[in-house]
Amino acid sequence: MKTKNIIIAALGLLTLGGLSSCGDSWLDVDSKTESNSGNFFKTQEDGYRALIGCYDGWQRTVSSGPTFTFFQLSETMSDECFGGTGNGDARNTQIIDRFDMNQAPSFTDMHNSLWNLYYAAIFRCNEFIEKESGIAWKDSVTKKTYLGEAHAIRAICYFDLARIFERVPLLTHATKENLPQVGPDTLYSQIVADMQYAIDNIPANAYPKSDYATNDGHITKYAAEALMARIYLFYDGYYNNNQGGEVPGGLTKAMALADVEDVIASGEYGLVPRFKDLWPASSDNPSDDYTGHWVDNSSYAGVGNKETVLSMKFNYTADYNGNDDGNRFVVMLGMRTGGNKYDRYGQGWGAMTVNPNTVDAFKSGDQRESASIITCSDLPGYVSNYISDQREYTGYALKKYTPLSKRNDTGDLVSYLEGDMAGDFQISQYQDWVLVRYSDVLLMAAELGSAKAQDYLDLVRQRAFTLDNGSLSPGYSQIAATRENIWNERQKEFVGEGIRYWDELRQGLNTAARQIAGTTKTLSAGNEDDVTITAENIINKRGFCQIPLTQITLSNGVLKQNPGW
Repeated sequence: MKTKNIIIAALGLLTLGGLSSCGDSWLDVDSKTESNSGNFFKTQEDGYRALIGCYDGWQRTVSSGPTFTFFQLSETMSDECFGGTGNGDARNTQIIDRFDMNQAPSFTDMHNSLWNLYYAAIFRCNEFIEKESGIAWKDSVTKKTYLGEAHAIRAICYFDLARIFERVPLLTHATKENLPQVGPDTLYSQIVADMQYAIDNIPANAYPKSDYATNDGHITKYAAEALMARIYLFYDGYYNNNQGGEVPGGLTKAMALADVEDVIASGEYGLVPRFKDLWPASSDNPSDDYTGHWVDNSSYAGVGNKETVLSMKFNYTADYNGNDDGNRFVVMLGMRTGGNKYDRYGQGWGAMTVNPNTVDAFKSGDQRESASIITCSDLPGYVSNYISDQREYTGYALKKYTPLSKRNDTGDLVSYLEGDMAGDFQISQYQDWVLVRYSDVLLMAAELGSAKAQDYLDLVRQRAFTLDNGSLSPGYSQIAATRENIWNERQKEFVGEGIRYWDELRQGLNTAARQIAGTTKTLSAGNEDDVTITAENIINKRGFCQIPLTQITLSNGVLKQNPGW
């Protein structure tokens, strides 16, 4: 966990074009010691540094502290979680979980920083793709690999924007031109083209799993194929009503299935035997003290494990001087403990309290429940000491990515980060975010109609019901590999992984709204506080978020607000 292989921390020191910002100020400097648009993009090494810049731009959509990261939005808008946070905090999280501006009418710019960060990342990719012709490449394989990764990052960024906002400006050149939003068909055509470029150009052997210690975090051909299937399923669900039609850009259902079948056939990936070993908190042994490097004393399968198809990398090298490398999603997710005082779980801001319906979805014997959910009443002293400042307390918290604390050799409670020369919970959370797991590949292949659909579903469910001794729980029974059963299985498999909301939307807007809507009794500052979400609010906004008012203003009205906002 100490080694991070996409060397992102160094990027704060670079000043190559488009790296520090989308502004013009850097163009006025003719430095002989720093990189700029005049002396950069010359050597293959420059190409590598530019690629790192693309990865860093993508990482900063989380690490640079936007009000809401893509992953927090994904969780909060779904039926998995409520907004949460502190009882005295602003109610912007409640706007998100209830799709209701009346919760806090002044928050018209909630997503402005996220918008800027995504377009900064896209700018870096555009600049690299545009200027690669000036690079004296040593070999064509390296050129194709790096450019394939850059195209994939651009595709990921636009896919996120398409799901958050639906209609956004499409910039494929390094420009600040004031462009109107494009419709989803135009946007998805570009997303598909970019991801297909990655599939066609990144060699299958570029980043083998056997070398995960040095290449974990790179987008591989197989990661691009898995993401292409995800793109297909979302578009076909939301826009084609799951009819199996063609996605703009020429992506067919057969092509998407072939992509995930190729991932499976590669032999590069597999399921980790025990579900709980996929995340630090889930694999934690609460009886262990903090000694040395914490994960050495846990059953955690580790970064780059065989189930990880693609992860976003983070480091503990962040500071308050522009080096943004920590996982801000984890900071928001962490339990609200009033400081790093609670034994076992570390400090956070208490966002994304778990909807009890999420817990109720699990059947007896399903090991994923305890690996995914913290039952707060099971924690000694937690309820009596810490829920007085918690908004929308439900009795449950997300476990997979929650930070941890341990007692050191002197008996003091410390964040386990401190053993890696960190300790500021705000900037030093370095858990990688796993975007695609092998179980997702299996379930997507099953849903897309693989001849082995039943086998793939069985593999995922059998692992879910496998006890620590290796035997199957009596609660396990085989279920048919129907689309509805696969959707239900995905609900339990990916709790807290930023997938559920998009799975709901692709079942149909009305269906998603019905699943999310309802009234739930919670506690805020220890007092009863009903959370009421109406289907009408979700439907009126078509499931998408508000365009930041600042962007509309800066565009002189070229950008238009999304319906309902």
